[in-house]
Parts: sequence; structure tokens; C-alpha cells
Amino acid sequence: MLVLGSRLNETPVMSLQTGARLAHTGTPLIDPANLKIVAFELEGPLLHEKPSFLRVADIREMSGVGMIIDSSDELIGLDDVIKIKSLYDLGFNLIGMNVIDEHKRKLGKVDNYTVETGSFVIQQLNVKRGILRGLTDTGILIHRTQISEINDNVIIVKSTAKKLNVPEPVMETARREYVNPFRNQSPQPEQTDVKN
Repeated sequence: MLVLGSRLNETPVMSLQTGARLAHTGTPLIDPANLKIVAFELEGPLLHEKPSFLRVADIREMSGVGMIIDSSDELIGLDDVIKIKSLYDLGFNLIGMNVIDEHKRKLGKVDNYTVETGSFVIQQLNVKRGILRGLTDTGILIHRTQISEINDNVIIVKSTAKKLNVPEPVMETARREYVNPFRNQSPQPEQTDVKN
């Protein structure tokens, strides 16, 4: 199922063992190498360790009541998993990143994204245009296959516009081919009548 990333914010985390709400989701930890959500930082008064995280591999089911996990034993601390600690220290935040094409033209900033909840892989980026372009244009949807590079500053996407060799204008070509028959370009020798 595809959902907007903003809908996953403040989602209740429910325990199957007790039926109680343990916490709610906060910031997702996204791996920039493959645009996959690895874990969610958790918030709530029942958490023993701060910051606490929920790995997406430990989510049993997504339902109308929230994310269902087996028990509170699934919640981990920052130092429990090396990958989570490295992503947390990286501080990668997808929302607000600038998006440019391969020709270095700015397309806008990431406003939201679409996540496939079976694998928690980000499928599309919702890019909001700048203030001036936003008046006439709506946002842009960029599929993950269009992304060519993600670095610390920007997301670079493949350009759909190709640079073409611009032919010379038709009028210029036509003007050079036209020859005025009444105007000689090179003077012709005069003919004289010779009488024998």
C-alpha cells in the first residue's frame, strides 16, 4: 500500500501483547543510499530510553489503529544497532532538500514523499516549486528511478529535456537561396554586334 510520508508521522505504536499504546512515531531514519526507511524515532511518556527507535523490520502490521508490534521488547535504544546509530548521526532529512536536474536547473524542494508500506521504500518524491513558479505550476512528482544522485546538499534527477543542436532559422536559409534575376551578382561582359 502506498501512503504519504506525512501520514506516518505521529502514528500510534501498539503492543500486540498488552493491547496498549506504547508510543507514537516521530522522525523517520532514511538511508540515503537506497531511500528506504530503516526505523522510526519514537516519542511518548512510556519510553524508558531516549531516544528510542522502532525498526521497520519489527512492525508486524499497519492498520487503522497504527503500527502493531509484538511487545515493548521490540523498541531499541540508539546504541543497540550500529546502522541506526550511523543514520541518526548522519542527520539526513529528506523534507526540504533542494532538487535539481542534470543541467543544474532548480526544480524545487521536497515537500513530501510516497512510501510503500510493505517494504518502507520511498517510491516518489513530491517536489514543491518556488514561490514564483508555484503561482502558475503545481508540484512535481519524481519517481525513484528518475533520481541519479543524492548528496549532502541536493537531489539530482534525470532531465527529460535534451539539449538539441538548434538549426539556423528558416528565414535566413531561404534568404540566402533566393537569387534576384534582375540584379546581377557579377558583371557580364557587354555583347557587341560585329558585322562582317
